[in-house]
Amino acid sequence: MSKTTSHENRPQRVLLSGVFGPFGVDDAYGRKENIMELFHNQVTKAQEMGSWRFQHRSFGLYFLAANINADVTVLDFPSRKRFMRELKKGYDVVGISFIPPNFIKAKEMTRLTRLISPESTIVLGGHGAAIDGVEHLIDCDHVVKGEGIRWLRSFLGEDPDAPFVHPTLSIAERQAAFGVPFPGVGANLLVPGVGCVNGCKFCCTSHFFGRKYTAYLSTGKQVFETAQRIADERGIDEFFIMDENFLKDHQRSKELLAEMELHQRYFTFHMFSSAEAITAFGVDNLVRLGVNFVWIGFEASSSKGNFEKNKGIDAKRLTKELRDRGIIVLASGILCQEHHTQENIQTDIDFLVGLEPDLVQFMLLTPLPVTALYQDHKRRGLLREDLPFEEWHGQKYLTFRHPEFPGDSSEKWIWAAFRKDYEVNSSSMYRAVETVFRGYRSLVALPQRDACLETRMEQFRRRTLEYAGILPLVAKYAVNEIERTRATTLDREIAKLFGKPSIKERLRRVVILALAMRWKLRCRLFGDGIQPPTTVTKFKAGEKSIAAVSSTIVPFPRVKEPLETASRKAAASSHG
Repeated sequence: MSKTTSHENRPQRVLLSGVFGPFGVDDAYGRKENIMELFHNQVTKAQEMGSWRFQHRSFGLYFLAANINADVTVLDFPSRKRFMRELKKGYDVVGISFIPPNFIKAKEMTRLTRLISPESTIVLGGHGAAIDGVEHLIDCDHVVKGEGIRWLRSFLGEDPDAPFVHPTLSIAERQAAFGVPFPGVGANLLVPGVGCVNGCKFCCTSHFFGRKYTAYLSTGKQVFETAQRIADERGIDEFFIMDENFLKDHQRSKELLAEMELHQRYFTFHMFSSAEAITAFGVDNLVRLGVNFVWIGFEASSSKGNFEKNKGIDAKRLTKELRDRGIIVLASGILCQEHHTQENIQTDIDFLVGLEPDLVQFMLLTPLPVTALYQDHKRRGLLREDLPFEEWHGQKYLTFRHPEFPGDSSEKWIWAAFRKDYEVNSSSMYRAVETVFRGYRSLVALPQRDACLETRMEQFRRRTLEYAGILPLVAKYAVNEIERTRATTLDREIAKLFGKPSIKERLRRVVILALAMRWKLRCRLFGDGIQPPTTVTKFKAGEKSIAAVSSTIVPFPRVKEPLETASRKAAASSHG
């Protein structure tokens, strides 16, 4: 089955690693556009100092580690040298997770594993595992495509159907805007399941999991009990539900709401959802459920660029209804679709900007391996086989031949789209404060409220006051006079309703201003690039509780050499 031998006297030793850094730089292994920050890369990238900055861990590795009976080390964001040092400890299994833009890094890591730890079994996973013939392109022993917990359990001789263990993790770390940390300690991660049955032709996540949904937590009661355990461990009742379309299962969502009301434990949630699932569940029910943020794929304005999930949906009306009820909306759109031309692409940009959401994601149409779109483009001979995987990040080049957008001309459109959203709708930080305030006012206006809505109203009030402190900063660094007026006016409206800021709040605003000035100076001197620190997390065999996990965070090493010099050395080592 594998070259890993059986060890009767000790548990198997497993290393699960993400790819090595540095990230977001042009070198032999990567590109500057592929930064390790989701929002700063794909959502708020044009919003200058106000861009939302945070990093996510490689969540899948922790779920694998928590669900196998082995001594596991999770190595997240290592340097190349740190990965090599870990290999010297001699692991039975080395698992490497990667996405297509990190293909070269994964290939180098398997080369190093063969060199330093030749007895290790190498397993590839993540979305990069879907690359056609990857097992022939990268030296490895196994490739795991799709959900990996059952596969890894079977591979290690364990019961693949053993109970699922949900680790305790923060959804994001080092969250900030304008150099100012977001209030609180960050939401918890909650993964009720993987995959989506909608199966949009471009969606790599849906196709990666076979266009079906695999539930880890299949009932509302299971979701509630898991959330309750994690919340008690971390001391915070806020969650990001990492599930492609959580509301698609209406019954489970209703059961979750019923459990919260029964126990009077009112969690708050951020989630992904299709517009049709939101409409079916009901916007008012979302308020009761405690949904504070929703990411919706609106994709395009016309039927040519749209999908079945958006059929009959009034996107602008839905966005307004959600924001009026205090729910922050991230609207996602796709540029350079096959029907787009230099003349009509602006129509879809204007459509997404005109929705007036809190945030907008613009991505280039990218046929990624395993998707129906990829297979269609491959059949038609449209794929750009000359484009290395390092460029498959969806922010500069198209990965297929589009007669209207040759070369890197698509990059111009995506930057123009982000910039227009910023100039027309103002910074996402301003919009988020406004949305939360709108939610509070909508609940205050109700003639009567039960315990659930009273709790939600208090949550909106607290968040409004927490967020309002950044409005003077928004005004100071406003993109234009429109935003400056908006931020100043909103600050006055909040003060009128809640009273003028206290002495403590005024001092807090002084600190916020100082932090922003420090960040501005840092950006001027060193640029705004942020490297995630290396995180080492240990899972001991037989100890399934997340309390048994120890994690060490070490700073990510700075790139001390000029990029050109570093690139030449890296290239030489990769061929030596």
